[in-house]
Amino acid sequence: MNSIVIQTPSSPKHLFLLFHGVGASPQSMAPLAKLIAEHHPDAAVVSVVAPQVSDLGQGFQWFSVRGVTEENRVERVEAALPFFIDCVQFWQTEYQLSYQDTSLIGFSQGAIMSLSATQLAEPILASRIISLSGRFSTLPQVAPSQTHITFFHGEADEVINVQFAKDAYQALDKLGADTSLETIPQLGHTINQAETTKLLSLLKNG
Repeated sequence: MNSIVIQTPSSPKHLFLLFHGVGASPQSMAPLAKLIAEHHPDAAVVSVVAPQVSDLGQGFQWFSVRGVTEENRVERVEAALPFFIDCVQFWQTEYQLSYQDTSLIGFSQGAIMSLSATQLAEPILASRIISLSGRFSTLPQVAPSQTHITFFHGEADEVINVQFAKDAYQALDKLGADTSLETIPQLGHTINQAETTKLLSLLKNG
């Protein structure tokens, strides 16, 4: 399966890359990607496919979650990171845009990869990262100097507890990072209309 190109303007001024969760596919992020495209007609918008077939029986993944622990998650993310960096840079080259013009929007494992890249990757990949139901592989140790990080997280998330987002936000804030946190009452491990509205408002207001 290939990534889904939602929108390609003749002269794009921004690049939105959306990353799905484990066991899902680019189609799962396509509805959100289409809404972003509608609100940003001058932006290139792509729903990206993860490189591995998921070992959960369906969909795709950046890394396996079978037997994953707090200890080995970091190793798995580090192993997947070169492919993630290559992916982001491929689309930046495709549209001749830099990290200053790039936003990464990840759900669950897609957010884990996007967030972790700010700690483990040498190049700066994006000016904005939006985590939907995500977390860092381990708490951040450095403040990304040129990347704003926003956490959106459901308070009823049963897969990645909202506390992971709260702890990451507090750690980044303490480090002096440009960061924000929005929690959504009664939302589980998914994306709903309330969260989508907040996200679109954030992007509209810069």
